[in-house]
Amino acid sequence: MRYRVWGICFLFLATSAAADIYTFIDSDGVIHFTNVPTSSNYRLYIRESPAPAQKITTDSKKFDDLILKAEAAYGIDFSLIKAMIKVESGFNHKAVSRVGAKGLMQIMPQNYASLYIKDPFDPEENIMGGVRYLQHLLDRYENKLPLALAAYNAGPEAVDRYQQIPPYKETREYVRKVMELYRQYKNS
Repeated sequence: MRYRVWGICFLFLATSAAADIYTFIDSDGVIHFTNVPTSSNYRLYIRESPAPAQKITTDSKKFDDLILKAEAAYGIDFSLIKAMIKVESGFNHKAVSRVGAKGLMQIMPQNYASLYIKDPFDPEENIMGGVRYLQHLLDRYENKLPLALAAYNAGPEAVDRYQQIPPYKETREYVRKVMELYRQYKNS
């Protein structure tokens, strides 16, 4: 048992430098650690502090050329794309969510292939994939933007089940923030 505990501690120390660490204890009493939780059973164990040398830009204009390219390709308003990126990742192209979504528009790994994404941290691939997905959702929900945004956040299955914005606090807050920023960017 002592060796097993030390092995877990070593694993924990080796991975804690890379990202937040999540843990859960399964029904057999086995402790699981990960930096990319795959279920809601995981709970935050340790939050990573960003290293000072690892400066990540939050320059809101840095990706404007790519946003304009996505707007031209998919007909989605520049201000809406920019608002989504701000809410999704704060313009951090290296962002990883607690559920494993990655990049500027927080794309889930299971969606990479269908959105033509090979590197989710490549800003152009991520923006183009995220906007492609948003366009699909707008088509699905007959251009009802709040429903498309809710589906982007909670998944289309949740929107379909409730036939409205799902009653999830996170999703309702997400839609509110994106819509508010969209108006602000549009009017500036």
